[in-house]
Amino acid sequence: MRGNPERHEMVAPGSLAGVLQLIAAEPGEWTPIAGGTELMVAHAAGRLNAKRLVSLWGIPDLRFVEASSDCIVVGAGTTFRDLRAHAGIATQLPLLAKASSWIGSIANQGRATVGGNIVNGSPAADSSPALLVYDAEIELISVRGTRRIPYSAFHTGYKCNAMAADELLYAIHLPLRFAQHHQYLRKVGTRRAMAISKVALAATAFIEDSVFSEIRLAASSLAAFPTRLIETETALLGKSVTRDTIQSARQALLAEAKPIDDIRSTAAYRKGVAVNLLEEFLRQLYPEGLPR
Repeated sequence: MRGNPERHEMVAPGSLAGVLQLIAAEPGEWTPIAGGTELMVAHAAGRLNAKRLVSLWGIPDLRFVEASSDCIVVGAGTTFRDLRAHAGIATQLPLLAKASSWIGSIANQGRATVGGNIVNGSPAADSSPALLVYDAEIELISVRGTRRIPYSAFHTGYKCNAMAADELLYAIHLPLRFAQHHQYLRKVGTRRAMAISKVALAATAFIEDSVFSEIRLAASSLAAFPTRLIETETALLGKSVTRDTIQSARQALLAEAKPIDDIRSTAAYRKGVAVNLLEEFLRQLYPEGLPR
């Protein structure tokens, strides 16, 4: 079944204020569309349930990258091509730059927006693990004003989030305090490029006196939405990296992960890959061999 454009209505207010007024007047009636890399695929397949669309494309108030000494703020309408081209992101937030290179083809990266990737809420979202381990905050906006929440609290279930019906995702705030952290990001897919992830794992860690004083782990495709791996972090926090610690962390991740079987992979495979990625990260901290 193919989509029929006559079954849908799309408007383009052309300004952020116009969009906010529209969705405030009819909360829940309008579905925002930015680059359209997800919604237009659904439309072509006849799976687009949203009947009324409001375009965010071309609104400059949503497409920006602002850098300060302690933070980078990324507008929700910023494309992944924009992120790849930004020197500050490449040097200060390399995991986000790397994840941005995974988003489909070069053409996709010129249309797909970071806000759309987040709000779409796919369990396999490419940018989400990096954003989670960088302690991103989400800024939401409506005619009532703005509010900020931790990105780790944004997803509330499969394809569900903490936005009110009259809110848009406005920006992502990323603190710049990870330069001295060990950083890791790896995606496993069917192919090396243009593949939806079977599993992706991101990590940032700071080691003091040979123990983890800070550690953040996040994954895609291990739960109903991209998520921090809090229980696995707890198994490592305050510990040194030894063979026993690695084994304990593997067991914690196996217990915490809740992947599903689908057409791309099995839950068992995803768990097996995830624990191997975790061990790869931990062993990379000591390339000359684990301390005794």
